[in-house]
Amino acid sequence: MHLLEKNFETLYLMFRSNYFKRLLEIIGTKESSLSATESFCVEIIYLLGKPKVSEFASYLNLSIPNANYKINNLVKKGYVVKEQSKSDLREQYLCVTDKFLNYYGLNDKMIAFLMKQIKKEFSPQDVDKLNDMINRIIAIMQTPYEELL
Repeated sequence: MHLLEKNFETLYLMFRSNYFKRLLEIIGTKESSLSATESFCVEIIYLLGKPKVSEFASYLNLSIPNANYKINNLVKKGYVVKEQSKSDLREQYLCVTDKFLNYYGLNDKMIAFLMKQIKKEFSPQDVDKLNDMINRIIAIMQTPYEELL
């Protein structure tokens, strides 16, 4: 593994581990706490941006009944609500609740701290270059995985 790959993986793992550590510190002690699988599922729902049940199931390669089981548990615990489609009453969209967003906001605090430190440690030109590089990485990541192979 090259140094860049190793450093990128280390940075990624630091983001993830910090997020999950802080998340589990807060929700792990509550009666309505989430299992690791439930945490993953609600985060996927959030990242998909109001998916239909079928879209959530397809994304995770789950059967509709299995997806509904997971979703219903998240609804019972107050992390997800089902929103009726206005155009097609047969469809429902999955939406995360403020309860989830309050926990998810933990990541925002870490990112805000990191951005403050980056602006303090690096020149404005370096910050602009980093921003350009991140934008290019985002564009690459938006390419369907199959097309990257």
